[in-house]
Amino acid sequence: MGLRGQRVVVLGGTSGIGFAVAEGAAREGAEVVVASRRQESVDAALKRLPEGARGEELDTTDEAAVRGFFEGLGAFDHLVYTAGETLLLESVADTELARAQRFLDTRLWGAYRAVKYGAGSIREGGSIVLTTGTAGNRPLPGSSVVSALCGAMESLTRALALELAPLRVNVVAPGVVRTELWRELPEAEREGLYSAAAGSLPVGRVGEPADVAEAYLYLMRGGYSTGSVVVVDGGGTLA
Repeated sequence: MGLRGQRVVVLGGTSGIGFAVAEGAAREGAEVVVASRRQESVDAALKRLPEGARGEELDTTDEAAVRGFFEGLGAFDHLVYTAGETLLLESVADTELARAQRFLDTRLWGAYRAVKYGAGSIREGGSIVLTTGTAGNRPLPGSSVVSALCGAMESLTRALALELAPLRVNVVAPGVVRTELWRELPEAEREGLYSAAAGSLPVGRVGEPADVAEAYLYLMRGGYSTGSVVVVDGGGTLA
């Protein structure tokens, strides 16, 4: 049931939830490979991860680069996809379509590319864990692009779980988590958002990357979950 001796690939594994997943898997004895579109992020992550971890620069919007990455990687056991830029929260009227397309290209089509070119290298008993969010089930004004992404990721996960069986495919839906995704907000506004969210949640606080990483680790370890959406939101969908 553990990850010792297994090989875990985390695309988007140099910061936030992805880094917490890589760190948790390495702590359990897995060989970890992380990737990010910025080499400086890769270098910084490798300094913090245990010895033996590997990292590569990878732009998941570049199909040729994704194909080449997996061709050079060899066999592995688990693929985790957490790559994504800052959340796009704007009204329909204010949203630039090109920006919305870039957002979806990284988060949706990037995941699709990773599965397309990586699934064939996953060993028997392995898994894929993707990332969505709670906006698909509980949208807010200004969340049209994010909500569309969430719905698409859940549907994609269920379809892949059937198409790629017995390879297991699951998706994690975090709520408000203290990560770099909110970095474009001014600090006071960001802390206000965290404080307001904490006050509305049954657990009384916003999430930390390590809280959410536990769901990814569980889905990699557990051999009886596939097509599942695991919500880790501090009870946000109940509030």
